[in-house]
Amino acid sequence: MNRSFRNSQYYLGVLSLLFFVMIQIGCKVNYSFSGASIPAEAKTFSVFFFKNTSYLVEPTLSQNFTDALRSRLSNQTRLTQVELNGDLHFEGAITNYTPSQPAAIASETASLNRLSITVSVKFVNTVEPHLSFEKSFTQFVDYDSGLDLGSVQSTLMDEVIVLLVDDIFNQSVANW
Repeated sequence: MNRSFRNSQYYLGVLSLLFFVMIQIGCKVNYSFSGASIPAEAKTFSVFFFKNTSYLVEPTLSQNFTDALRSRLSNQTRLTQVELNGDLHFEGAITNYTPSQPAAIASETASLNRLSITVSVKFVNTVEPHLSFEKSFTQFVDYDSGLDLGSVQSTLMDEVIVLLVDDIFNQSVANW
């Protein structure tokens, strides 16, 4: 038999084997361009309302955070949202909402103010329970101390919410 023909058969066999292995791996876990790696058996998610239990309560924070987490999961995974008992389930509370002055300059006047938000999350993965967790996530944004919190609060909250949702998404479905 021709040597080049045998070589091409060998390479075709190796490529077929690799293709088969990749298909088998792909059937176990679905990957997406969002970075999510979700078990193929997981079809649904549920997100309970995150109540604000912090000392300072911003009235729209709970709804905005809950909606942002639901939206991220809907838009960047193949999962379908259900009200209760999703294959992936999120619940928790906003436990801290704190405006503060973290940085001081030589004149002992803060040059920056900070808005910090902490969210306690219980994540239950019914398909792969070892990936479930209970954890607190904290994020913050700094802003110029010359600005009144009331005038920038909505924008700052949205920025912190995005950071928190990124952390929660990465920890739960991106496995980072």
